[in-house]
Amino acid sequence: MSFGLADIPSEFNVASWVLDRHLAEGRGGNTALVLGERRVDFAELTEAANRAGGALREAGVRPGERVLLVLADGLEFVAAWYGALKAGAVTAEAYTFLPVKDLAYLLRYSQARVVVADATTLTNVREAIAASPWEHTILAVGVAAAELSAGELAWEEALDAGSPFEPTPTMRDDIAIWKFTTGSTGAPKAAVHTHASPRLSAENYGQGVLGLRADDLVLSVPKLFFGYGRDLTTLFPQAVGGGGIVFPERSTPERLFDLIERHRPTVLVAVPTMIQQMLDLHGAESRDLSSLRFCTSAGEALPAPLLARWMDRFGVEVLDGLGSSEAYHIYISQYPGESRPGTLGRLVPGYDARLVDEAGEDVAAGETGELWLRGDTAALMYWAERDKSLATYAGDVVHTGDLLSRDEEGFFTYRGRADSMLKVGGIWVAPDEVEACLGAHEAVAEAAVVGVERRGLTTTRAYVAVTEGTTADDDLADALRDHVRNTLSPHKYPREVVFLPRMPRTGSGKIDRSEIRRLAQSAD
Repeated sequence: MSFGLADIPSEFNVASWVLDRHLAEGRGGNTALVLGERRVDFAELTEAANRAGGALREAGVRPGERVLLVLADGLEFVAAWYGALKAGAVTAEAYTFLPVKDLAYLLRYSQARVVVADATTLTNVREAIAASPWEHTILAVGVAAAELSAGELAWEEALDAGSPFEPTPTMRDDIAIWKFTTGSTGAPKAAVHTHASPRLSAENYGQGVLGLRADDLVLSVPKLFFGYGRDLTTLFPQAVGGGGIVFPERSTPERLFDLIERHRPTVLVAVPTMIQQMLDLHGAESRDLSSLRFCTSAGEALPAPLLARWMDRFGVEVLDGLGSSEAYHIYISQYPGESRPGTLGRLVPGYDARLVDEAGEDVAAGETGELWLRGDTAALMYWAERDKSLATYAGDVVHTGDLLSRDEEGFFTYRGRADSMLKVGGIWVAPDEVEACLGAHEAVAEAAVVGVERRGLTTTRAYVAVTEGTTADDDLADALRDHVRNTLSPHKYPREVVFLPRMPRTGSGKIDRSEIRRLAQSAD
């Protein structure tokens, strides 16, 4: 049974629903965050969020205005995020290692009233603000007031100076959260969400699929700037009185194993790349993952051979899923105890789906079609992108651009992106299908397939990163072409194979498709 928009009261604030509710119901002493050896309970987190909301308000933020968070994971990030929402502001987050030009783009695009930065990001934020036509106030975390300039406030002093905080009354349909598209194919766009979207996702996915509990402790590979990781660390478990592990350092296999053995989380939020890196780490077979109930995986397709290696090594179920900024979070997922390797699983409660052909007609079971998704978490629009909004959103229907097939039992299999389809020799080829086939070869760590022009005709080129100890040479390139010919329809094999030492990545950890295409263009 799904939880719908009509189940949320018209006056609603998602931060108050998560935090204040636990205090009112006697769960203020439950652990909300684990930060190193420190445990922050709901009472402390709520106080921190209220003080942050007051500081943001004193810094000039008004309801409906954007607050851009550009800081490392920690209590300050979580408090600022919840505090901004309680103040009626709109949250947006940026990758902490973005170059100045990309930060400047986000500042111009968001017109953020306040930017919350820290010692790691402050220099780049200052340079980006200097190039922005808008006025922005910086709240600097962990930086002494004496080191700040005009238009900059010390976070700690702002917290102390804030007046007693009363949350801003908000409606469930008020704008609350910007979720940036990851930018793997171009400049990020903000999918605009209301206060209702995160609750709907917490109810239908966090509880309806994952079954998160008050005794769950979640550890995430993606950092908090990435909505997949933030919601599964600091929203979905906290919605039921559980907690999340937050750490400022970069996610590495060594760090993750250490955190799991030290804090004994029950859920690991992962991505396929890290699953592979954890498996490949020397000594991984001796690491203890027995505390985990399950792992989640998203961001890119989880190859069945990789899942099989993980299960053989650790035996911890991995629940693959498909979600997007446009629909807030995961909307197709494996269910605990019901996973089927090689598929994405079934629809999350609260969603309906059609798979359609180029004419908008439903395709038969087992056939590939574009996913048209209907659900109450559909974003209102892309901010300041009317043409793209009209192409993607039709009321509560999202034209996802993802190509999937669905079997008669309702299990979906990912087939690629509609906008990445290539016509080779007059026949359509899905790069993702070829990439998955290459990824199943024992010599391949990762692969990305693009189209290149040869005398006016499109042909395919595979960029391949090989596994450790493998020799990348012409013989291997021939073997990979033969592998695809023998596994898929023969016309789908990559005509060219180029080896890379490693795949370029976006800030969210996905393969950077725009960089792969740039490599292809510069090579020709």
